[in-house]
Amino acid sequence: QLQLVESGGGLAQSGGSLTLSCVVSGFPSDYYIVGWFRQAPGKEREGVSCIRSSDGNSSYADTVKGRFTISSDSAKKTVHLQMTDLKSEDTGVYYCAGRVRGWWYSCGKDEDDYDYWGQGTQVTVSS
Repeated sequence: QLQLVESGGGLAQSGGSLTLSCVVSGFPSDYYIVGWFRQAPGKEREGVSCIRSSDGNSSYADTVKGRFTISSDSAKKTVHLQMTDLKSEDTGVYYCAGRVRGWWYSCGKDEDDYDYWGQGTQVTVSS
């Protein structure tokens, strides 16, 4: 059973840092795509970042470039999202999502590109 479980959310002050983790289990190989998405209150879910496990190829939304860093630990099947210089607009529920199909393609930030989703973890940034 393919499963993704997020952790690491919480409360941070503006300018602070948090690191989210997504543990992937049940995937049939070490090759997969994982993306991070977030949904702020009253807003649609948006793609934040994604990574291809085979070589670390990654992508970021313009709103987080230079502040967030995504990384993949293949041995632990864990994807981290290191968030620095947090802003109030980073507040929301953060989800990780994954897919195995087409793992060789560059990752994207379209929800339809992903087949499996975690339950989400809350990130709140106070100003």
